[in-house]
Amino acid sequence: MRVVRHLGAPGLFVLAILDSTPIPTLGGVDILLAILVVRQVEPWWFYAIVAVLGSVTGAYLTFHAARGGGAEYLQKKFGKQRVNGFLALFDRWGTSGLAVSAAVPFPFPTSAFFAAAGVLDYPLRRFLAVVAVARAVRYVTIALVAFHYGRHFVRALRHPSQYYGWLAAAVVALLMMFAAAALMRKRLYSAA
Repeated sequence: MRVVRHLGAPGLFVLAILDSTPIPTLGGVDILLAILVVRQVEPWWFYAIVAVLGSVTGAYLTFHAARGGGAEYLQKKFGKQRVNGFLALFDRWGTSGLAVSAAVPFPFPTSAFFAAAGVLDYPLRRFLAVVAVARAVRYVTIALVAFHYGRHFVRALRHPSQYYGWLAAAVVALLMMFAAAALMRKRLYSAA
């Protein structure tokens, strides 16, 4: 992450491409985006645009590979058991499921939705539009929060005793997000 951080916007672009493929980055784009915005070398919106462009590029690559490879591509990348669940979930929820999976910042198998869209011949223009809007909402929100509260966050890390109430609220919010993700994952596997 240190090497990618020093690369700045080009490193963010490459990491965003990887994040939209089956290669796991574990929230690396969100973290790197916040770090780069707090450093304030470029305007916050510049980094958000770079992250969106990289993410849409990676999503297109995953979509295109899945469209060409079909269900066999999905089975190789995500396992046979998960494929039926993803395809059924995408077939049922379509655009809504794609938008939610691309917009939420907690770990979710978004690249599987991108691949499912490719396998099920989802319209390419709509796919790119949904991914671009959802990722723009996600990355602009993260960039704005980092821009406005980044220095306070660093200060809270240096002097945590002054911020125990806020830290407790943040931990509760994170736990609730992880519980929601676990519930969604459980429903996804039960649908398979």
